[in-house]
Amino acid sequence: MGEKIEHDAGRQVYGARRVLVVEDEDFTRTAVTQLLESGGLSVVAVANAADALSALATHDPHVLLTDLDLGPGPNGADLARRVASERPWVGIVVLTVHKSVHLAVSDREGLPQEAVMLVKSQLTSMADIEQAIDLSISQVGQLPLAEVVDEVYPVLSSVQADTLRLMAQGLSNAGIAERRGTTLRAAEASVQRTLHALGIESRPDMNSRVLAVRMWQAGEVSVR
Repeated sequence: MGEKIEHDAGRQVYGARRVLVVEDEDFTRTAVTQLLESGGLSVVAVANAADALSALATHDPHVLLTDLDLGPGPNGADLARRVASERPWVGIVVLTVHKSVHLAVSDREGLPQEAVMLVKSQLTSMADIEQAIDLSISQVGQLPLAEVVDEVYPVLSSVQADTLRLMAQGLSNAGIAERRGTTLRAAEASVQRTLHALGIESRPDMNSRVLAVRMWQAGEVSVR
């Protein structure tokens, strides 16, 4: 019998921790897998949610480590919710480019409360992932969503964050109005309030929406 390394939802766990990595980008998936394996973890890596569900049964992981954006099909939030429902003893770590969960997913696509958010730009060593894995296991079914935020950025309301997310999807003001079921004027006002909150002023030589989306993509926004 291997060395006992943890208690997991009332079960004693022996041997190396098993991690299921779900990442659609080949380079990132390989890099994360190699990093985890260098730390002595047992890793199975797949590219999408469908393969992840199959691997759950065969690999029986202690932790799911998934990117939010998995390309076509179910995303990381969908997968995390299903795992939390069907395998509540599994820790969940979610990789994202965003400093805030409110920018990463909309309210209707929310993550399980136990999930740990890990910002990609803040990954500097194996210790960062190990800390997130330990936290995800320790707080299964106990603590609210943990976010990794250590920098100060412009603060948006949840409505403004949703507006920015729709802008990043390429929607025009008319498209935002249609998606929300509001008037065009209301959508225009929401976009302007969002740009103002980001500190972006209208300039003839700059595209304000592009600047806003770049901030969103870089995770340089907080949400209250």
